[in-house]
Order: sequence, then C-alpha cells, then structure tokens
Amino acid sequence: MVREKSSKYNKQRKSKIIMKKIKIGYFADGPWSHRAFNELVADNSLEIKFIVPRTDTKDFTLKKLAKEHNIDYLNDVKINSEEFINIAKKYNCDLFISMSFNQIFKNKILKIPNLKTINCHAGKLPFYKGRNILNWVLINDEKEFGITIHYIDEGIDTGDIIIQEVFPITDNDNYNSLLEVDYLGCSNLLYKAVKKIQQGDFKPIPQSDIHPTGFYCGIRGPGDELINWNQNSRSIFNFVRALSYPGPVARAFINEIEMKIHKVSILKDSMPYVNTIGQIVGKSERKIIVKTKDTVIEITDYEYDGKLRIGQKFTYEK
Repeated sequence: MVREKSSKYNKQRKSKIIMKKIKIGYFADGPWSHRAFNELVADNSLEIKFIVPRTDTKDFTLKKLAKEHNIDYLNDVKINSEEFINIAKKYNCDLFISMSFNQIFKNKILKIPNLKTINCHAGKLPFYKGRNILNWVLINDEKEFGITIHYIDEGIDTGDIIIQEVFPITDNDNYNSLLEVDYLGCSNLLYKAVKKIQQGDFKPIPQSDIHPTGFYCGIRGPGDELINWNQNSRSIFNFVRALSYPGPVARAFINEIEMKIHKVSILKDSMPYVNTIGQIVGKSERKIIVKTKDTVIEITDYEYDGKLRIGQKFTYEK
C-alpha cells in the first residue's frame, strides 16, 4: 500500500511539473515569428511576457499582436546591455526564444532564464551554420534541407540540438518555395521543442555527436547575385533558383545593360562541347540559349531593356 500511494503521489507530482506554465521572452521578427507566436499564444500553459523585435525591423505585425494580447513590446533594445538585462530579469521568464532575431546572446543574458535560451535555425546543424542558408543549400545542389531548434550557447549556431527535421528539395523548388516550407516548418518545430522542454522528456544532442565540426556559411551581400558563366549548366541552374524572388534575383550584363534572370532550364540531352563561354548561341521570342562551361542553358524568364542577338556575350559587369 505504501508503494502504491508513493507511486500515485509521484505521478501526480510529475503531472504538475509537466503542466507548469512557462513564461517566455520572445526575441523575434518576420513571417517565421508570426506563425510561431500564434501557436505559442494559443497554448494556455505558455505565457509570452515580452517581445523584442529586431532594431532594424520594418515588420510591425508583432507589435500589433503584442497589443492585441496585452504583451509588452520592447523597442530599440541592445540585449546585452546592463539596462536591458535588469529589465529582463524583472519579467522572471523561464525561457527565452530567438526566432529570426539578429543580435548575439552573450553569457549574462543567457544566464537569466532557468530553462535557457533556444533558437530556430533553418539549417541541418551542425551543417549549414550561419546565414542565408536556404540560398546556400540550393547553390550546393542539396536534395534536402533541415530545420533545427537548438539551445543557444556563446558560439554561432553551436548549441545542443533539441529537435530537428529535414525536408526534401526537388528541381521544381526555388528560394521562394523553400521559404514557404520554412515558415510553416519553423513554427511547428519551435512549438514542439517548447513542449519538450516543458515536459522535460528529452535529451539534447551535442552537435559534435553528429559531426566534429560541421561547417559555417557566410552572409551573402551585394555583388553575389552576378552569374559566373564559367560554371557547368547545373551549377548555373542552381544559382538562379537560389536567388529567385523574394531574393535579389540573379543578374548579368550584355552591352553594359543589366539583365535580371528569374528562371533558367537545363536543356535535355544537350551535348558538352567547347565554345565561347557566356555567349548567346540560340534565341527565340522570349528564350535565350547561352553557352556554359560544359553545355548550354536556356533562359526562360528575364527582364532586359536592350536588344539581343546570337553571338553577344554576357559579362560580369558594365
């Protein structure tokens, strides 16, 4: 009888621990954060105490949501400043969440929540740490991409993994289609991770258990949208779809006039041969065939204000 009572008591006690309300500090921005916010705020066992947007935000959806749900919205915050650390402590949050946020969490702020700080990363950690991951996975001709929810430590995307899922990439995908998967996947996976933390029924995975180093991808910037024609057709196909709208769009120049290239196709059964790379070798009313390093590629969707003819050559700049 003593054992039965003890067992019953422990189950009741465990149940109370599982259902304990988690108070959250939400550091977030963009479409990823909107969907995740809606999932978190709909759960009565979770309470968002404050929202910190990016300092450069042009997206005020979270501000509107904060007002609707009576949540403090803290503007122009430097998260590692003593001023903000003192403010954050007063909220007595259990968990901090970073979702598309652009400030680095340093040791002092990481120590505030007792359940630590987590981040949603659109990459299959420990690979694809860093920035502009959806662009890089397409450029690298990956057949899948990952979403990872992980603890934040003092490195960049190096903390222990809470949960991770992978999603397929086909030749029909481009930057925009991966973004749509990412928006939904990030919000769903973040909510699952928070519930795992709340229930305490998981064991985080050190990234070194998967691979000793993984790799890091740097941020893309102005000039990275220019096509290098001295690549094979497959590489150029991947590059163009990686930069498609709402990305910066791939570009090249003919006669010092810029062309925006939205879509290209690999011509089936095209033969490898040696010829002038970057030269127009075929043309119809709205399609252009261009020589690449190995074969040819067809530009099927573009913007250009000049006249085009066979024999013209693309250049990297005006």
